[in-house]
Amino acid sequence: MATNQKVMLCKAVSGSEFPEDFNIRFHTHIYCQLGSVKFVFNGRQYQGKKGEFIFWLAGLNVSDLSFSKNFKATILFVDSDLLTASLPSATASIDSIIHSKEYPILHPDEKDKKKILKNFQLLHDMSQETNHRFFEEALKLQMQLFLLEMWHIFEDELDRKKRSLQSGTLYEQFVQLVQEHCMREREVRFYSDKLNITPKYLNYICKANTRITASEWIQRNAKERIIILLQNKHLNISEIADEMYFSSRSFFTRYVKKLLGVTPKEYRERIR
Repeated sequence: MATNQKVMLCKAVSGSEFPEDFNIRFHTHIYCQLGSVKFVFNGRQYQGKKGEFIFWLAGLNVSDLSFSKNFKATILFVDSDLLTASLPSATASIDSIIHSKEYPILHPDEKDKKKILKNFQLLHDMSQETNHRFFEEALKLQMQLFLLEMWHIFEDELDRKKRSLQSGTLYEQFVQLVQEHCMREREVRFYSDKLNITPKYLNYICKANTRITASEWIQRNAKERIIILLQNKHLNISEIADEMYFSSRSFFTRYVKKLLGVTPKEYRERIR
């Protein structure tokens, strides 16, 4: 397999099909068609089974891969720079990115399974048409279509998860609310009001479950989203501040320095 390609599609029966640097350079998409694959993802053990879709963002820690004897899958590797340069929306991807960092396995229905495989093939086919007069533009558009379809599937999974958590514990409901609203709401009072409890009791619940306060939970989620937005060079800092409902760029800058230890401008200079 030529690892200088931007997009690679293969049928897999073992780990030999994986490029050596797959978890550094590529976003990995696996549709498991038979058997299972076990792996450790960000320190947790997972098992993907027949009919499930596995997604690993480039740069995340994936290790201890092992495959059942009857394992069979279709795998798509997408160069991380190609994907980042092709984002169709500056912010629509955030929920999907956060979700995939915490839940690397999706459970698509039959209709979405067919869509996934079709989009794997369409993206790969376009990546091979290097003689196309508008190859770069066409590949970018195909990448955007692929992303929109995948985000649609991610959002369906998120909706199912939200519904299942509505009857969960107060802590589980709080975590879900933070994931939904932390782009705009960063005060504990907002979440305690939603749950019809006092801020003090919400802090007690959080500390009992995780030993950190509700405010720290909110900051952690906001921090992750800010990092994703700052990594997107298509957005300027004022636009990010507006997206997160800060009253001014200077207020946003102070908030980011508190969370990251550097200003938004300094953070971007570090990742050039």
